[in-house]
Amino acid sequence: METGTSLPGRGWPAPRWLVVGLPYAWLLAFFLLPFLIVLRIALSDTARALPPYAPHWTGWAEVWGFLQALDLESFATLIADTLYLDAYLSSLRLAATATLVALLIAFPLAYSMASAPRRWQPALLILVILPFWTSFLIRVYAWMAILRPEGVLDALLRGLGIIDEPLGLMNTETAVLIGMVYSYLPFMVLPIYTSLERLDRSLLEAAADLGATPFRRFISIVIPLARPGIYAGCFLVFIPAIGEFVIPDLLGGPETLMIGKVLWTEFFSNRDWPLASAVAILLLLILAVPLFAYQHFARKEAP
Repeated sequence: METGTSLPGRGWPAPRWLVVGLPYAWLLAFFLLPFLIVLRIALSDTARALPPYAPHWTGWAEVWGFLQALDLESFATLIADTLYLDAYLSSLRLAATATLVALLIAFPLAYSMASAPRRWQPALLILVILPFWTSFLIRVYAWMAILRPEGVLDALLRGLGIIDEPLGLMNTETAVLIGMVYSYLPFMVLPIYTSLERLDRSLLEAAADLGATPFRRFISIVIPLARPGIYAGCFLVFIPAIGEFVIPDLLGGPETLMIGKVLWTEFFSNRDWPLASAVAILLLLILAVPLFAYQHFARKEAP
């Protein structure tokens, strides 16, 4: 009877509990424990102390008093103050819009890459991932130089005689959307390309021989086979976009309301760690919804 699984590159078997337990230990150390720490802060009260919340853990002898001092005041503040609801709704709207725009750009790009000759595809992949070789912050600063008044874009359009006045894109939601779509576009392209690259072209030829129009072939064959990549790409863009802080702060200005900026303000400006932790907990719960939806769709798509 087999009692273990051989580890790669070694001749001795590993216990099954080790193979199964390592991923769970990773999740425990880097997800569950940090989550419990943030939840503990969210249930605390603001205090003029270091750290700036109370009660503090004083040992197992006072555990009952410690638990009694925890409350839901920070979560009640989130519900009572419309600022946080507006920030969540604005973040959802901007993230969903950026995801849709990225999908509309990425799908034809990924389809063209998958349809290109094999010898060209590695070079095309490098071009897609090339922005990752530059710092994320530097790329956002580059968009500031492009979109600001009298910037590269306005100068180019005026030189072509298209506009007479600056577009005024800087410090607007449009600039935020441009920055998020540009920054996260590779995360949409790569999963879709992976799905389309495995597409059997003979299916399209057979459909054409049976009289299907190009649009019909696209809807009936290409889209269903690319659906796993579309789902993955949408979640890979939507999840980081909803909590984005750098892009709204640099491109959106003070008027752009997103939950990432609110979270930063509560932590570092207001020093209200319990309220900031409650904001983070609620954001995590919101992000859990698309994650569970993705798992549901992935199970349905699995053969």
